[in-house]
Amino acid sequence: MGRGVRSEAHAAERGGDEPASSEPWWRDAVFYQVYVQSFADSDGDGVGDLEGFRSRLGYLELLGVDALWLTPFYRSPMADNGYDVSDPRDVDPLFGDLGTFDALLAEAHEHGIKVTIDLVPNHTSDQHPWFQAALAAAPGSPERDRYIFRDGTGAQPPNNWVSTFGGPAWTRVSDGQWYLHLFGSEQPDLNWTNAEVREDVERTMRFWLDRGVDGFRIDVAHGMAKPDGLPDMDPRAAQAAGPHEFADPRFDNEGLADIHAFLRSVLDDYPGTIATGELWTFDDDRLASYLEPGRLHLGFNFRLALTHFDADTLHAAIDRSLTVPQRVGAPATWALGNHDVWRQVSRYGDGETGLRRARAMMLVELALPGAVYLYNGDELGLGNIELPPGVGDDPRAEDDPARNRNIARAPIPWEGTAPPFGFTTGQRSWLPLPEEWADRTVEAQLEDPDSTLSLYRAAIEARHSHQAFGGEGIEWYGAPAGCFAFRRADLDQADDESGVVCVLNTSGSAVDLPPGEVLLSSAPLVDGQLPSDAAAWLV
Repeated sequence: MGRGVRSEAHAAERGGDEPASSEPWWRDAVFYQVYVQSFADSDGDGVGDLEGFRSRLGYLELLGVDALWLTPFYRSPMADNGYDVSDPRDVDPLFGDLGTFDALLAEAHEHGIKVTIDLVPNHTSDQHPWFQAALAAAPGSPERDRYIFRDGTGAQPPNNWVSTFGGPAWTRVSDGQWYLHLFGSEQPDLNWTNAEVREDVERTMRFWLDRGVDGFRIDVAHGMAKPDGLPDMDPRAAQAAGPHEFADPRFDNEGLADIHAFLRSVLDDYPGTIATGELWTFDDDRLASYLEPGRLHLGFNFRLALTHFDADTLHAAIDRSLTVPQRVGAPATWALGNHDVWRQVSRYGDGETGLRRARAMMLVELALPGAVYLYNGDELGLGNIELPPGVGDDPRAEDDPARNRNIARAPIPWEGTAPPFGFTTGQRSWLPLPEEWADRTVEAQLEDPDSTLSLYRAAIEARHSHQAFGGEGIEWYGAPAGCFAFRRADLDQADDESGVVCVLNTSGSAVDLPPGEVLLSSAPLVDGQLPSDAAAWLV
């Protein structure tokens, strides 16, 4: 399907925007994550805002993405860059107002782009009126029951849970009780067994759905349900960044199925809208259960983002990431990065090596069947930044500066030859932009056919328009050591050989390509061979 046809369908009125015989729009959509405060600043205060973002919608149409995910722009004290929400049904003045959001939404739809936004249902800000009322109320009161307050044992908290930001997951209040916060102490966890919590989250969802949003990315979708009795965790679980066998009752509890079904029931009243869960889970059965019919439409699987640039381990990660959702009829959801992990260029080795590998992995990701999430700035080949002391403090880095997520959240460099590269009309941006990004700006890359931005544009366009990208499965080919090759395939058509073939070379040496015409490559071929740290598509 050509880009123009897609745009007309996506811009149509919701409810009639997809032909009855077509697959839902989100099953193979290319989403683009907009970290709002780092995208574009319209008022010169150095912080990105909704009006700045609206002014750059033409760029996103040019890039060719189908849908957006906007990070929180709600009223917030900004203790955790907006994920501490004090009013989920209003826009923080730092970012604009509801009128600006409505104009942005309407214009995005005119450009043929869907808009999804963050829903933060696990916790609120400690400045939320509910939590202030809870602090003023007595233990056992209805106000406290909206959160998770417990008595401790003497001077000790109710259990040994730790915050994902470090330190205890409990904070003591003046009357001696403790409240739970899986993240910062400014982010008290909600009690999802309380009917008022469900009613309020539903009210928030309908508030934005009635305005026309196309769905939500559900923050901490694996953490809202807490186990009975709040049993102790295995302390080793707090140090495990990937799959582990340690008991961690903070996440992936049984009550999530009911919560996800509830969220889905609200969305079902708005045809064509979706929920994508943030699911930091590595239990295949759990992940599959979250994506069963009547629950979440899509679920982030972070295996690729946590896998080194090695063909064998990437092969295994792709297999598991594809098989698990497909067993319950859901598409895979691919993400190589987001605002919580290091940028790909830096993860894969930094410098030119990191950039070559990031370009190759983009081709791998966009060749795979399912939904794809891109993180703003990755299409420009941006890496992490260095932060001076006291600049860009992150609550997760309070005990360990190496855990600072803001190194991957620098503003977008748009144009010019010196910081802030058109991001703001002010003198400085909320996070610094490196001077060496002069060749990474949108302006510098837009007309350069060899740039990372041009590679992204070509890959997204081919994914949309070339018939080789139609299958929902993959078939692995034999490949030299340190390489893999797969064909995107319709596995119900055994004799169909029309799918795109994706080859990745992590071997250290150039390799021969399988038969076929090269549709796109992340690096120039060398005497007809694919160099190391590169990928290619063949048809």
